[in-house]
Amino acid sequence: MTSPHAGVHRAVEAYYTGKVEKYGATALGVDWPSTPSLQLRLVKLLKVVDFAQGTSLNDLGCGWGAALDLIELRHRAARIDYSGIDLSAAMIEQARRKWGQRARTAFSVGHQCDRMAHYSIASGIFNVKLDATRQAWEAAVQATLQNLNACSSNGFAVNFMLPVDDADAVPQLYRTEPDPWVAFCRQQLRRAVEIIEDYGQNEFTLLVR
Repeated sequence: MTSPHAGVHRAVEAYYTGKVEKYGATALGVDWPSTPSLQLRLVKLLKVVDFAQGTSLNDLGCGWGAALDLIELRHRAARIDYSGIDLSAAMIEQARRKWGQRARTAFSVGHQCDRMAHYSIASGIFNVKLDATRQAWEAAVQATLQNLNACSSNGFAVNFMLPVDDADAVPQLYRTEPDPWVAFCRQQLRRAVEIIEDYGQNEFTLLVR
């Protein structure tokens, strides 16, 4: 069945395919300015995961697998069954090239998680709305949060960009205060929510358990 948000997904797929084809498996390849700031946001997202025991992790919008770089650096001893999903086949090709020999690691092209895992993360996938209306974009975000909720037994984590002054606003980016999405996760998904803010980037992270 075709997703009701297929038009939104096609535009985002084309945008990120262009980035990774130009810049490869780098921070710029996932449209982020630097590796340290990319890793910082992943550090915050991965706070939702209990690495003390074997666990499974969905990484929605995985790109070329930047989260695995951080996991290998900080949680090398952890036993993690990892599934990366991305809209862009070019991203998934880069991910398989980089991580294809890693045990308990799989990648697929898609717009949603397709298996139950202990945890899921989604890094930056709600930021670049391009020409989608705010209403259409928020409907797609809601559908994605519902999918993350359905596929995460112990919890999931997402991030959003915070608003800026109108003079600095870029129409193609989606920015929001935390309150609407905290309320959605609490009221519609029936989950507890922890907000992480003030970590040096103009965004916030939600840990949803």
